[in-house]
Amino acid sequence: MLWNMILLAFKELKRNVMRTVLTILGIVIGVAAVIVMVTVGEGATAQVRQQIASMGSNLLMVTPGKRMGPGQSTAQTPFKQADAQAIYREITSVAATAPVSVKSIKAIFGNQNWSTQVTGADNQYWLTSNRTIAAGRAFTDHELKSGAAVAVIGETVKEKLFDGQDPIGQKIRLEDVSCEVIGVLEDKGQNTMGQDQDDLAVIPLATFQRRISGSQDVGMIMISVQDGASTEKAKADIERLLRERRHISASDEDNFNVMDMKEISKMLTGTTQLLTALLSAVAAVSLLVGGIGIMNIMLVSVTERTREIGIRLAIGALEGEVLAQFLVEAVALSSLGGILGIVLALIGSLAISKIMNVPFILNLSIVAIAFLFSAGVGVVFGYFPARKAARLDPIEALRHE
Repeated sequence: MLWNMILLAFKELKRNVMRTVLTILGIVIGVAAVIVMVTVGEGATAQVRQQIASMGSNLLMVTPGKRMGPGQSTAQTPFKQADAQAIYREITSVAATAPVSVKSIKAIFGNQNWSTQVTGADNQYWLTSNRTIAAGRAFTDHELKSGAAVAVIGETVKEKLFDGQDPIGQKIRLEDVSCEVIGVLEDKGQNTMGQDQDDLAVIPLATFQRRISGSQDVGMIMISVQDGASTEKAKADIERLLRERRHISASDEDNFNVMDMKEISKMLTGTTQLLTALLSAVAAVSLLVGGIGIMNIMLVSVTERTREIGIRLAIGALEGEVLAQFLVEAVALSSLGGILGIVLALIGSLAISKIMNVPFILNLSIVAIAFLFSAGVGVVFGYFPARKAARLDPIEALRHE
């Protein structure tokens, strides 16, 4: 019985292919939009987590100045190298600390020049920033203490300055400092903010302080917490220690800020998921629009087939059978739209993921939900036209022209 109804439903849909296509278009677009938004959103969320993890999941960053609001901050009292040493010495859960200073400088090699970020740091920087030297070597203790003019460069600087040449042993100029390239960092790509993590040159902190900044100030302290240790506790211990070292009274606010990468990851992930949910909700509205289109066409179909309905009722068809027939047609319309929407969504999600360079993560549950929702739209919006058809007076229906 049900199979016959399904065959009759598709036979009826084939009678006017163009009208069928236009009717299900809203369902197709709605289902496709919801799946694409969720799939791309989950891919973006996974990318955020991956990029944060690449920076070090146990990473804490201590910066001078307390953020007060948009564009405002307290007066910044810079750190000293001794602050980083004190944190490493007194906080037992800390695995490594790296005092870091940064300045944007033009790097020059031969006829090539490129504005890059020059970072002054020691060898603890590789651990705290989760960086690996792909070629060459790190700084020696003598180079760190004497402030030698040596540099480890990122892949972007290598490409911009050396154009395929081997940079190891070559001399580059950073402002007035001529540095020998002793290493090249492994490629890391862009971070969550769209910044190129490979556009940098790392030199010994002593070299940076003596020949570039001209002071002993440290712009930031990067801290790696031991595996298994609580970053929340480490953060609290660091804040307590720095308050003591910076002589901040109990009534005063911190004049520094300790950022936990896990907190940043949660914030960015939550924002991405919220945006995905909002966009998916907007996309789902088109499913309702598609449902209204199905109801409209089914009402037209009832009017066109009034005489046919009258004949069926006159020869003994029950109201429930007529109701079921029109409901099946409505569900067939919406389900067909759902299937086409899923196919379109898979193609669109793959294309957008490649364009945006985010992972393609297919959530089968959202595919099933979208399809079931599209079928449910057929039931809900097809019920009223089906009920109208089932309640037609056979005599009046037979007289209908």
